[in-house]
This record gives sequence, C-alpha cells and structure tokens, in this order.
Amino acid sequence: MAEEAGKKGFKVEDRRRFTPETGEPRETSETAASESDADAKSKEEPQQEESSGQGPEISFSTFIISLSTQALMHLGEIPNPLSGKVEKDVSVAKQMIDIVAMLREKTHGNLDQGENKLVEDVLFDLRMRYVEAVKKK
Repeated sequence: MAEEAGKKGFKVEDRRRFTPETGEPRETSETAASESDADAKSKEEPQQEESSGQGPEISFSTFIISLSTQALMHLGEIPNPLSGKVEKDVSVAKQMIDIVAMLREKTHGNLDQGENKLVEDVLFDLRMRYVEAVKKK
C-alpha cells in the first residue's frame, strides 16, 4: 500500500456508453441508480403512463437520450424503428451530434452532476462512432 501512494500515473477509464464487443448499453452506477428509481416510481404509480396515453415524462436526460438514439440510427448503428432497416446518413448524424454539443455549451453550469456526465458521455460515444463511420466510407 505504501508503494501505491508513492507511484504517480494516470487512470484510464472507458467512457463509452456501449460495450465494444456486443454494442449493448453499459451498466453504470448512475444508470443502475436511475433504473432502480424508475422501478420504485413505477411500483408507486402503476400504469399511470399507459392510462394517460402519453409516453414517459420528458426531462433533459430523456431529451439527450432521444437525440443520441437518432444519431445512432443515422450512423447505421441501430435500425430505423419505422422501417426496421438500417439506414446510414452520416451528415445527419453529425448534425445531431452538433446539436448535443450546442446544448452542452448553452446549459453549461445549469446541469446537475448526473445530467452533465450524461451529456459528456453521450458526446464522447457519438463522436467516436462518427469517426469510425467516416473511416468506413
């Protein structure tokens, strides 16, 4: 333990939202906490969303996730939910990534820690996927 305190270095942290092997979303402590909160809320208010005819509550986080999903669809990472086909349009994906980056700039200092981390992680992941998509062109 004394040896570790004297060592200097850096820590490498994989910040991608999805695993590189399977493309599945990563389980993080924040997502696990938010999922458990969502589970607890759904138990308290059963089927309220279904009976009102509306989708889930819109928040900044769900908005960022929806933009991310659209960018992933345009990068050809996920199929279009309407057609079921993988459609690739890199220029539209870049526009979606730029929108998320603009939102990060405009909301700087106004987000809580979880929202800020979500935006940073989404931007990092989308930018890396965009670079890979451009390389494959």
